[in-house]
Amino acid sequence: MRHSFSDKAELEQAQQFLEQAASQNFPEYVKALSDILYHGANSPVARMAAGLQLKNTLTSKDTTVRAMHQQRWLDFPPDVKEHVKRNILAALGTENNRPSSAAQCVAYIAIVELPQNQWTDLVSVLVNNVIGPGSTEIIKEASLEAIGYICQDIDAEVLASRSNEILTAIIHGMKRDEPSSHVRLAATNALLNSLEFTKSNFEKDAERHYIMEVTCEATQSSDTQIRVAALQCLVKIMTNYYQYMETYMGPALFAITLEAMKSDVDEVALQGIEFWSSVCDEEVDLEIEAQEAADLGRPPEQTSRFYAKGALQYLTPVLMERLTKQEDGDDEEDWNPSKAAGVSLMLLASCVEDDIVPHVLPFVTQHIKSADWKFRDAALMAFGSILEGPDSTKLKPLVEQVLPILMQLMKDPVVAVKDTAAWTIGRVCELIPDATLNEAHLPPLLETLVAGLQAEPRVATNSQGEDESTDPETYLLSKYFEALVERLLETTGRADGNQSNLRSSAYEALMEMMKNSPKDCYATVQKTVVVILERLQHVLQMENHIQNNSDRAQYNDLQSLLCATLSSVLRKVTAEDAPRISDQIMTALLQMFANPRVGSVQEDALNAVSVLAEVLGEQFIKYLDAFKPYLLIGLRNHTEYQVCSVAVGLVGDICRAVGARVLPHCDDIMNILLENLGNQSVHRSVKPHILTVCSFDPQNQSVHRSVKPHILTVFGDIALAIGGEFKKYLDVSLQTLMQASQAQVDRSDYEMVDYLNELRETCLDAYSGIIQGLKGDGQVASPDVLLLQPHVAYIIQFICVVASDQERSESSLGAAAGLLGDLLSAFGSAILPLVDNEAINELLTLGRRSKTARTKTLATWATKELRKMKSAASS
Repeated sequence: MRHSFSDKAELEQAQQFLEQAASQNFPEYVKALSDILYHGANSPVARMAAGLQLKNTLTSKDTTVRAMHQQRWLDFPPDVKEHVKRNILAALGTENNRPSSAAQCVAYIAIVELPQNQWTDLVSVLVNNVIGPGSTEIIKEASLEAIGYICQDIDAEVLASRSNEILTAIIHGMKRDEPSSHVRLAATNALLNSLEFTKSNFEKDAERHYIMEVTCEATQSSDTQIRVAALQCLVKIMTNYYQYMETYMGPALFAITLEAMKSDVDEVALQGIEFWSSVCDEEVDLEIEAQEAADLGRPPEQTSRFYAKGALQYLTPVLMERLTKQEDGDDEEDWNPSKAAGVSLMLLASCVEDDIVPHVLPFVTQHIKSADWKFRDAALMAFGSILEGPDSTKLKPLVEQVLPILMQLMKDPVVAVKDTAAWTIGRVCELIPDATLNEAHLPPLLETLVAGLQAEPRVATNSQGEDESTDPETYLLSKYFEALVERLLETTGRADGNQSNLRSSAYEALMEMMKNSPKDCYATVQKTVVVILERLQHVLQMENHIQNNSDRAQYNDLQSLLCATLSSVLRKVTAEDAPRISDQIMTALLQMFANPRVGSVQEDALNAVSVLAEVLGEQFIKYLDAFKPYLLIGLRNHTEYQVCSVAVGLVGDICRAVGARVLPHCDDIMNILLENLGNQSVHRSVKPHILTVCSFDPQNQSVHRSVKPHILTVFGDIALAIGGEFKKYLDVSLQTLMQASQAQVDRSDYEMVDYLNELRETCLDAYSGIIQGLKGDGQVASPDVLLLQPHVAYIIQFICVVASDQERSESSLGAAAGLLGDLLSAFGSAILPLVDNEAINELLTLGRRSKTARTKTLATWATKELRKMKSAASS
């Protein structure tokens, strides 16, 4: 859009006026913005700018800032809020620009007010704007846009009771006889955003039929945007309402989506492919649910209709045809139908398993040596895509047959073909390693992969070999190990290493090789430690030469990669060798921590310290005084919760490494841990009588919810390290654990159920650590453990709650059994009346039958302890 000088002058004048108003009286500033947006005599530029500014006062991409903006709006004087709302509603349908600025402003105020049961007539106003006989095209469009924006960002429960009204407006706007394509598009987008809360409408046959009829009609629109939006609706409907789709699959959905997959319009084809990818996702999940239900001896809640299997013979030819439509200049990052087809083929293979092989194999055989590079590439992609899902033992002979061709195609003159060949070989190594780990194939394969490391960055990235995850005396790669490591180190130093993630991929491959290195390659591991350490020291010296943000980002990425690689190599260093290099390592890491711009590197550096502590054991104590300030900084880093989480885990690692010698540092550490858990600052000295108010509400993000469970586990680690000295932290720890163990979540949200299980498991582990720490490791329990006696009944009650929860995790079941065993070991037959009940017996029975080794071992041990106590009590 081109604007005149007068428009720009008016805009500048308006901005000056608004900036002055904002600094003097913010509510009046917002009011003034709404006035500018409302008055049609203002230029379109000024109105659009005012709408944008008004919207920005209500929302933000940053969740904390958004919450502050929303609360600020709620605190405005009522007359200001009413004035603004009148203006923006009146502005709907009066703008010349698309999308409507007024619609966005209406939506963002609605998102604040509707959950507070305010602006209750808004939905009715917007609906009447759409269905009213006198409504203009532009007011219909703007009102539907507002409905779509609201539906996109508001909690579904808030609008569930208004779903009938909202759907009435949306379907009215989507109908085939609506003359305006702009209205139909706005309505279709609004439907896409409203599908989360229309469950009750989909449950009713008549309403569902009408929604599906109108949506399917919209997929046939001559307007590409409407057609794409309607197909997006079908994708989301399939994901959300799979169980209702049988009526529509045969007569409509199959033909509509297959036709879309074949479309020459990329946006249309992508949605057709995405539809069947969603079908596969759903049916894989349903298969898992069916298996879990069978294991528990109950019928599944939903069953698969096997749409993917039924459509297989029609889908695979279209997907493979799409694989051949790649372009010479395809950007690796661009998402197009060819790439989408490859992903869809992988999902299809996971879903239908062995059935896919006869449909794909003829295409691979026919085209893998084609003169046309696009067909060679498509054949490779098709073959690589079906390696996961079908039975690997059946695929192995086929892979062995194709492997020489794959290695030959690694030398193809076309980069794209080499790239796909490298990716396919990587998939073979990962999924069917037995086909490569033999003397016939391994030497030429390694030679091919090493040569691939010299290739273009995108090819070299896919040429990183896979390995086994064991620690044997030797293995098949031993005689090639040193040469492979040298080639990978060379690759990490390539000048074009920042392209196609080549440098990071090479370092990741190096880490895998170090992690899985056999004992007869230890000399190479030692050399690699020295090389990585030298590189780290060299990089640290470059700090003063960084000139811009791009250099800073690359510098930080390289430091992170070197820290991560150092961690991987250190894990293989023997306890005898570690002290010889630990001073150099710790000096480099401390230098990194001391840099005020440590930023994203902090997490990887903390992980490196964690490994060093693990390798050095008690000898790590000599670094603790120098490192402690940086540990405390990490523990207080609430804004980067991953860093905070790593720092919390590191406390546990240090406790396990240095044992009781961590005691002088425990006050400072415990204070910060409790501050992180609580809503108030804890007194500088932790005393038994101080109780902190802790929040385990998963919605409370002041300290990210993934951090808090880790903190509870560390209570147990500290208790195990310092034994009886943990007494001074006992009351506050037990109070905190009690609060955490009573947390409740929304059971309809799987993420919240996972959070609850994690929280409970860490409580159980913390109790176990505290009991073991206070009990001591002698034959006779320390008297300190008796301090827990008043809490035993509650702890056992908590174990019973976990045991009786049908949605408990396998690991929480194991932790509960382990804690029960610890209680029996510490308190003996005195607690028999509390534990000899049906819930405990069922817990132990389920634990002994578990397929998880740890859970089975802990339950078996606890059962033996219980039987021993019963025997002692009866004798």
